[in-house]
Amino acid sequence: MASKTAPIGRAGPNSRFAIFRCVAGYLLAAALPAALTGLFVSLVPEVAGGGVLRWSVDWVPSLGVRLSFLVDGLGLVFALLISGIGVVVFVYARAYLDGHPQLVRFFVVLTLFMLAMLGTVLADNLIALFVFWELTTLTSYLLIGFTHERADARAAALQALLVTGIGGLAMLAGFILLGAAAGTFELSQLRAGTVDVRADPRYLPLLGLILVGCFTKSAQFPFHFWLPNAMAAPTPVSAYLHSATMVKAGIYLMARLLPTLGGTEAWTVTLTAAGAVTAVLGSVWALGQSDLKQLLAYTTVMGLGTLTLLLGLGGTAGVVAAMVFLLVHCFYKAALFLVVGAIDHATHTRERDALSGLAAAMPVTFVTAALAALSMAGLPPLVGFIAKELIYVGAVEAPVVPAVVVGAALAANALTVTAAGLVALGPFLGVRRAWSQPPHDPPWTMWSGPLLLAALGVGAGLYPALIDQTLVAPAASAVLNTPVEVHLALWHGLGLPLALSGATLALGLAAWSARRPLDRALAAAAAGLPRSAEGVYDAALAGMKGLAAWQTAVLQHGRLRGYLATVFATMIALIGLAFLWGGLSPAVPLPLDVPLYAWGAAALILAGTAVTLKTTSRLTAICALGAVGIGVAILFVSHGAVDVALTQLLCDILFVILLAVALLKLPRFRELPHRGRAAMVATAGLAVAFGTLVSLILLEILATPLDLRLTEFFQSHSQPTAHGRNIVNVILVDFRAFDTLGEIAVVMLAGLAAVALIRVRASARRHQENNR
Repeated sequence: MASKTAPIGRAGPNSRFAIFRCVAGYLLAAALPAALTGLFVSLVPEVAGGGVLRWSVDWVPSLGVRLSFLVDGLGLVFALLISGIGVVVFVYARAYLDGHPQLVRFFVVLTLFMLAMLGTVLADNLIALFVFWELTTLTSYLLIGFTHERADARAAALQALLVTGIGGLAMLAGFILLGAAAGTFELSQLRAGTVDVRADPRYLPLLGLILVGCFTKSAQFPFHFWLPNAMAAPTPVSAYLHSATMVKAGIYLMARLLPTLGGTEAWTVTLTAAGAVTAVLGSVWALGQSDLKQLLAYTTVMGLGTLTLLLGLGGTAGVVAAMVFLLVHCFYKAALFLVVGAIDHATHTRERDALSGLAAAMPVTFVTAALAALSMAGLPPLVGFIAKELIYVGAVEAPVVPAVVVGAALAANALTVTAAGLVALGPFLGVRRAWSQPPHDPPWTMWSGPLLLAALGVGAGLYPALIDQTLVAPAASAVLNTPVEVHLALWHGLGLPLALSGATLALGLAAWSARRPLDRALAAAAAGLPRSAEGVYDAALAGMKGLAAWQTAVLQHGRLRGYLATVFATMIALIGLAFLWGGLSPAVPLPLDVPLYAWGAAALILAGTAVTLKTTSRLTAICALGAVGIGVAILFVSHGAVDVALTQLLCDILFVILLAVALLKLPRFRELPHRGRAAMVATAGLAVAFGTLVSLILLEILATPLDLRLTEFFQSHSQPTAHGRNIVNVILVDFRAFDTLGEIAVVMLAGLAAVALIRVRASARRHQENNR
């Protein structure tokens, strides 16, 4: 998506006000993430010194669920990335979407998304974490589909919602099993290791369910397909999702649960295999993309695969490498996505073949892209080189098939070097093209943030002490649940990691020099590459739509009688199955000392029912049903429920009057249509079966000892707590006030909808009359 951003000028009498309004807009946009960044930066010294901050309050105490938050080394690193990169993205988006009619909506959703991500990485309770996790799914759906007038944006948003949402539900099931196995939902208590979950027989099912949630969220093969499709989102959203937020949620959870679930063969093999395959395929797919955003999206898949691979390896080397690469990936990926947005903003295209020679016209953007790409390629003296060396150290020490792990890391890193060249060199070097509007660097609000992120890669590489003890060591210690000493340096001495780094650069440059033949080779080999689950997703979605169309045609046929028959038949089947499954209690003796007025009420009910069944007049049937209601009210009075009886009488009277008035206006509907014998028999069968089952339910209730705890509670609390003597009324307006409010709201909305439809019909009728 491209957006024109006009620089602030001095022309016009209102220029000072315009400048003030613009500056105020940027300050408001970045105020919350900047304040949160400042808060988290202030916590760095305490957390780096080994401190852990925790806040907790009961949420659902009966289920052992607490709303608790934990700030340790791992959570703080993610919180700093989310809020810090959030400042850059918020300021950039304010300029990128300047003048967009839905700018306020965009920032509201983006803010909610940021807060949901912070809740995810700081929650200390698994259930609370799940709630925040799914909030990121919902808000990302709104962000990806922000340009909802485009069909591709709507489809991509729905795909991300379904894939990550279904994965989240699987993860919730895993959380419930984990909480049952460990006896707690608190992550801090799980890390204490009082219960070894890995020895529990439920370990493999809960591990599989949780990893499904992590793999769908962090785009591991074969669930990766939603991530490149999410490029339909505006570029600031893509930068935020791919660098510090949504796609890192699965990585965070795997790192957080490593002390609890890691160290087993199932963990190591699953994460190592999934990460290796995802990293290699992601880098291969990246080189086959002509759109720069798509190219970066697939390199994100590669980066996520690498992080998963390192967490699968475990051990100090693997975890330290994962934490360093996490920081590196966030820095360069956010910067490069924002650079691509600036290119699109200036040239209105992201196609590789349509871009070249932009270095002279966009020098600041070129420098930013070059610095970020050098870190992405892993060249010294940038911090990306340190991360690549540590990746190879962890790969060499892999507990399973180290040769395969090293080979996968080498292939993925080499192709990433080529991808970095395609993003940073291709658009800026080469022949200068003729543009209808000469491209230029964007406003400082669009280049300052990306340049800062790229510069952080340089600074952390030249002075690794800036991050090793303040960020990397606390994070690695939190992941491993034991203190870890980390000393980062550009030079690790001669050895296999350095040789692998040299081989990575050589292979990457060779692929870069042969990029044209490589493009053709990848296009030819695309059919033979492993497929993702996108085909399964498409087939499942099409099948679900087909099923919905079929069942709608069968059930939603427009005949009210058929709807009622379906509802009652379903209830009969379910209740009947329950009785068959659970059996019946011993017979309850029927009371024989029934008062005379009760027999009279029963006779009135039966008479009203008989008249309703036999009459051919709708008005007579309505009046007969009113008689049935009066008989029921008499029974309520006989049992002391005068208020309920009054309610019944008023409703029946109102029902009869309203329908009678309506029938006076609808003369053609006064007589009931003739019904065949078969329909009458079927209806009678449903009525007898349902009545029999209701009678059995009542007998079962009478045979069961009555639990009076709720009755006693309401009796003892109605007067002193709710200041009401009528228990039923107190329940409706106090104890269940929100339920009553919801019911009133539903009725009100239904009434407003009816009024709206009547007015629309009347307006259409007047329009037709005017056209005659």
